[in-house]
Amino acid sequence: MPRTRVTLKDVAAASGVSPTTASFVLNRVTGQTIPPATQERVRRAAAELGYVPHGSARALREGNSRLVLLNAGQLPVAGSLRSFIDGLDGELTEHGHTLLVRHGPTDAASLRRAVQTADPRAVIDLALLYATPDPGRFDGGWIDGLAAHTATQIDHLAAAGHTRIGFAPPADPRLERIGRLRLEQARAVAATRGLAAVSPFDLDRPGEVTAVAAFDDGVALALLSAMADRGLSAPGDLAVIGFDDLGYGEWWRPALTTVRIDAAGYGRRAARAVLGLPTDDTPPAPSTVVVRATA
Repeated sequence: MPRTRVTLKDVAAASGVSPTTASFVLNRVTGQTIPPATQERVRRAAAELGYVPHGSARALREGNSRLVLLNAGQLPVAGSLRSFIDGLDGELTEHGHTLLVRHGPTDAASLRRAVQTADPRAVIDLALLYATPDPGRFDGGWIDGLAAHTATQIDHLAAAGHTRIGFAPPADPRLERIGRLRLEQARAVAATRGLAAVSPFDLDRPGEVTAVAAFDDGVALALLSAMADRGLSAPGDLAVIGFDDLGYGEWWRPALTTVRIDAAGYGRRAARAVLGLPTDDTPPAPSTVVVRATA
């Protein structure tokens, strides 16, 4: 059974700050104006509560097996997830372990059967965080830094003067849960910046939105294509920023501005977490904006 663990929300409550602020401090997000005393209070609360900042890396069971099971559920293996797996696999291999990636149903019974069959040392359950309708105390991106990456996206648009920002969600039903998480994170970040509330964006009913943060580059390019069909352009009519730097955004004209994430670094950190190795000596690099032409 999963172990009860301290979440980022617990740390935020103990230190008297918002989950957004706690996420920025514990994920070492640069460019923030959080007072040093507040940062120290957050770190002290995390230490006292025994917080471990990687909710996906949970040892469901311990043993002598050299196998680690990654439960990807039905999440598409592309972009950051592919890089995460590469980093995870590389770090586990370096320490004499083998990675097994499981795809399929996300229900607990199916996972339990997989665990019983494979008999792994540990399970890294991404499906619990990003695909399960009710993940309970495992609150997804606030633990793993996804909220900080969303902040990078929103902050770039805000720095360009946009105060009314929309969010373009994914159409793939497998991404519904993580899309909802990203929208919630965008709203939380916008609130801390004094921006208007972020809502799902509809090109047929754009309202007063002047910029759109897309779920990923694929969603961003679909939006740019629909805009072109209507004679609209970015950033003149609507600024658009992608997410996850899938690589092909630079081939679009105008080239897509996006957010690049060190997903392989998060994979290496997750591997070290389940192996009981130190994780703070080589933290993942902060997410960065790849500035092109659309935002």
